[in-house]
Amino acid sequence: MFARYHVESFVPAERSVLERHVTSLEAPAFALVDLPPVTAAALFARYSRSPKSLRRLLIDEFAGDLGAGAERAAANSARLGEARAGDLFSRVLAEYGDDSVAQLAGVHLACEQVSQPLAKAIEWGRLASYLEQSTRYIAYSDRRDGRYRYHLDPQLMASDLGSVYAEAMDALFEAYAACLEPVRAHLDRTLPVQPDVRARARALRALSLDICRALLPAGTVSNVGVFGSPQAMEQLVMRLRAHPLPEANGYAELVAGALQQVIPDFLTRLDRPDRGGAWVDYLRETAAAADAAAAELLATGSPSPAPILGGDSVRLLRWESDAEERILAAALAPHTTLPHDEVEAAVRRLPRERREALFSAIVGVRGNRRHRPGRGFEHAEYTFEIVSDYGAFRDLQRHRLLTIHWQRLTPALGAAVPEEVEAAGEGARWRGAVARAEAAHERLAGRFPEQAQYCVTLGHRLRYTMRLNAREAMHLIELRSSPQGHPSYRRTVQEMHRQIGEVAGHRLVAAAMRFAGSDDVHLPRYAAEAARSGGAG
Repeated sequence: MFARYHVESFVPAERSVLERHVTSLEAPAFALVDLPPVTAAALFARYSRSPKSLRRLLIDEFAGDLGAGAERAAANSARLGEARAGDLFSRVLAEYGDDSVAQLAGVHLACEQVSQPLAKAIEWGRLASYLEQSTRYIAYSDRRDGRYRYHLDPQLMASDLGSVYAEAMDALFEAYAACLEPVRAHLDRTLPVQPDVRARARALRALSLDICRALLPAGTVSNVGVFGSPQAMEQLVMRLRAHPLPEANGYAELVAGALQQVIPDFLTRLDRPDRGGAWVDYLRETAAAADAAAAELLATGSPSPAPILGGDSVRLLRWESDAEERILAAALAPHTTLPHDEVEAAVRRLPRERREALFSAIVGVRGNRRHRPGRGFEHAEYTFEIVSDYGAFRDLQRHRLLTIHWQRLTPALGAAVPEEVEAAGEGARWRGAVARAEAAHERLAGRFPEQAQYCVTLGHRLRYTMRLNAREAMHLIELRSSPQGHPSYRRTVQEMHRQIGEVAGHRLVAAAMRFAGSDDVHLPRYAAEAARSGGAG
């Protein structure tokens, strides 16, 4: 039986307005509908400081004069409360600096025709959701407006190096397009037959696109969808304005222009020199200071970096030796009345077998990878240094709860030719296109260091560090080691899993990740793709 809740009463004119903008006039839980984003956000901002219900606040403070009847209310419905909301936000945001109210609305933003480095800059923010155009299901072999899909930097293209850049990029795309069918044919000959012929064809296409994506350059343009609060969008614009990539600076103004059309009241600080301007200056200045400090460090005779043996690498740099005890204490503490340090001490006094039994209890019976244990697992952290191809990095970087930093994208760490490409007889073509792109990068790097990154392929390696807690590690490793995952990042996260158990010695944490995939790369992925294609057909 449900509890009894107070039900407010409203006069007919009020009910007429409310019926258009709330999902229920009586229930204590309801949703807002068909309100301008700024009105909905302002309504919630007032909610925290008023004794009134949300429905009563909507009527009393945002609906205006109801005396003209239902017809007028209906006509004004689409802009209900905007004037009142705009006044509130101009005071709360601009004058008082209360950022929490800028988290109360949401915006869907399309960012199209962005290069891969710009996509990573857009996706840097934690407080937003991102979807990116997939290289698994979309072929980049077509020409739009007579050319392949890669970014043309105005300053670079106006220089004498513009033709060098364009010729190298065209060569990469031409090789990519030429390799797709031979690779698909090789896979067709070597992978098991599936009963569903159409599903198998779709699976082979997806797998060949995945393999050949390593030849696409970082300058390849893609589409990114973003959903976030006005606060996240404001941060996005400032981040792009401060970014060293010229493309990002220009795109910042395109984003700002789009946002001004839908959430202008949330952006009152953005163009003020003492607010948004000062913030952008701060970001630029700290980045410049870090560049100078790094140059000074290298000038002091720091040792040269060790060569990368065998291509990709994963190194677990830091962990806490007592992480499993920390996790167990954090999980148990809310269920006691003891101070946290006393719970930790009690856990440490337990014999090993008893600790393992309690650890198993807090993990529970996980039916699938979405059944993750509680936030006690956030009390253990790991720092990895990873060298992987740029394509794998792109996918791992989008896990926003982890902390990730990456170095400049260059050809310095090399790029491997996929074995399927060699087996298909396309290795020489592949290497020739990559060599031409690397030569173009070398010529561009002196005058256009940021734009030179566009010539680096998704198959070139990048060094980055990743810091994450055990709960996020479980999510990352289990998701990215699944059969549907790309082989390059599957290998990376499988090695992360091994090192958590063997290098850190956290075998209980590693064992809790029971849905981590440990099989080889292509065959399970092919089967998963075929099964998915069959279900979608």
